[in-house]
Amino acid sequence: MSAVTPLWTTFLRFLAPLMLSNALQSLFGTVSNVYLGQMIGVDALAAVSAFFPVMFFLFAFVMGLSTGATVLIGQAFGAGEHGRIKIVVGTTLAVGLLLSISLALVGGLFSRPLMMALATPTDILDQASAYARVMLLTMPLGFVFLLMTAMIRGVGDGLTPLLALALSTAIGLILTPMLIRGAFGLPAAGITSPAWAAAIANVLTLIVLALYLLRKKHALAPDAALLRHLRLNGAVLGKILGIGLPSAIGMVVMAVAELVLLGLVNGFGSDATAAYGAVNQVMGYTQFTAMSISITVSILGAQAVGGGDRGRLDGIVRTGLAFNLVLTGGLVALIYLAPRAVLGIFITDGAVLDLAKELLTIALWSSVPFGLATVFSGAMRAAGVALTPMLLSIFAILAIELPAAVILSRTIGLKGVWAAYPIVFCAMFVLQMGYYLLVWRKRTIRRLI
Repeated sequence: MSAVTPLWTTFLRFLAPLMLSNALQSLFGTVSNVYLGQMIGVDALAAVSAFFPVMFFLFAFVMGLSTGATVLIGQAFGAGEHGRIKIVVGTTLAVGLLLSISLALVGGLFSRPLMMALATPTDILDQASAYARVMLLTMPLGFVFLLMTAMIRGVGDGLTPLLALALSTAIGLILTPMLIRGAFGLPAAGITSPAWAAAIANVLTLIVLALYLLRKKHALAPDAALLRHLRLNGAVLGKILGIGLPSAIGMVVMAVAELVLLGLVNGFGSDATAAYGAVNQVMGYTQFTAMSISITVSILGAQAVGGGDRGRLDGIVRTGLAFNLVLTGGLVALIYLAPRAVLGIFITDGAVLDLAKELLTIALWSSVPFGLATVFSGAMRAAGVALTPMLLSIFAILAIELPAAVILSRTIGLKGVWAAYPIVFCAMFVLQMGYYLLVWRKRTIRRLI
């Protein structure tokens, strides 16, 4: 990074491809579901959805692993220790492959008992089991692809993962309907089509990505040095998991809390559940913007920690806060200008639309304090401190959000459930900012690798 480049320019140059990458990942899942629903039927959509809980837990672990690895890569890159980058990448890929190959072997044999354990309805059990089997058998490809694209960002390269995801998404979207129909001599794969399409897309994209990285002599190129380090390094793995596991646990706790809130919402009837789905879709976009800013803070912050530049880290935090106010706050403001039009994308029923608009008004603005909180936790994670921010978030969820939702739902009804979002996100903001300013910022920062 050039010393004369304004920080906000560096920040935006990394943030823009990251946000586009996340959008592409969402696009593939959405369009694949449309293909299944339209070309096979609603049972196919239900069968794929039945696998979601398993997918979420695996995704949480991969995201945690990649978070820990990316912080260490960023610190090594900031310190100019390119040899250590290969050690981190090799260890991360080794543990990712070990876990995913184990899952593939177990999943290939026990996919049906797994789906039965998840109480999958009997009329879609065969389809759900077939989909789960292919997803688990091809898991090593998905793990390697996700880990590589995430780790490349650790050296400040946001464009290469975007190009890789664009290629993978394009291949997947072309192959899925072809596999459903059995076009051009391909066997008709039915319900398993999106899983096979994703696997083929991952293989082809990984080959192209490897050749590209080798030609560019990229820091993460799969050369002889990287292959030598493709093994478990206990010391490095401990540091990766020290950052990654708290991140993964935090994701799981938030997901479980969301299920509890959904249970409360369901108690108010199907209109409330439909409104919940639509409002969450809209809030997902504002929160996804905030999370992208947090990841940018974490990666650029890790590079600053690696270079021993405390002043730059402080500047990155200020820039992250400003981007949250402008981007997340700006998106929130735009939605508030035309909430019915935005919610109308997901809802056609007038009564449900009115209810969703009312609930969105209560909760949407809280995406801004949520984003501000994640800037502080992202900065601390950049220095390898992930446990305390995670514990603060879990405390806010268990001790503030869930009790508030239960108590308020009984006193003021459905609106009380949604009021819990602003309450918990404001609490998270105060807790994370307080710990950052009063405790963490006074400590000496040392790089981990």
